[in-house]
Amino acid sequence: MARNEVVRDYGGVSADDRRELRRLKLLAAGRRAWGEDGLGEITVRGVSREAGLAYRYFYEHFANRDALVLAVADQVRDELVATLVRSSTEVGGDIANRLRGALTAFLTTIGDDPQMFHIMTSDVSAIDGMQRRRQDTLDLVAEVILQQLSDLPGNRAGGENTGQRTSFQAVRFVVGGVNRLIEAWLVERDVSPAELADTCTRLSMRVAAD
Repeated sequence: MARNEVVRDYGGVSADDRRELRRLKLLAAGRRAWGEDGLGEITVRGVSREAGLAYRYFYEHFANRDALVLAVADQVRDELVATLVRSSTEVGGDIANRLRGALTAFLTTIGDDPQMFHIMTSDVSAIDGMQRRRQDTLDLVAEVILQQLSDLPGNRAGGENTGQRTSFQAVRFVVGGVNRLIEAWLVERDVSPAELADTCTRLSMRVAAD
């Protein structure tokens, strides 16, 4: 049997599990480097050293340094998405309360994690695909708002006729405003997550009621 076909367990840990553990170590090291020191400090050798791995293992999972950066961004996005979706379903009360709770949880998660906050506010223009990933994260906020407001009596967002399209366009308008508020807050941090969530909720509900 060829050497590369041999799959051994070491200490009860399979080869696949060991590979996954190495990938997670590299992601964690990349996230620390980015979140604490900045995007420019991420290097293949530096991340490998921080992860406690020979740098050849880096290429077991990532084609290059930018591929790791994109993977870290995806990990952060997925965590924020999970927080937003979970909170939107767990928070009780009326629509406004559920929306406010979901936005508060989303913003608090970013605000309470310095690494995540730094990652979300870094200049990523030099890396292809990063702006799209950041926008995808904010688009998830839009989806939650649309979902919540579509439950309002008389709100037929997303429908076919002219009146329904007008309703949908109004909701999309307020979603764009909410995203801009969040983008500004990530830079300025001038109010608490709860205050910004309340402002976004009131604006959303006001537009939906018109």
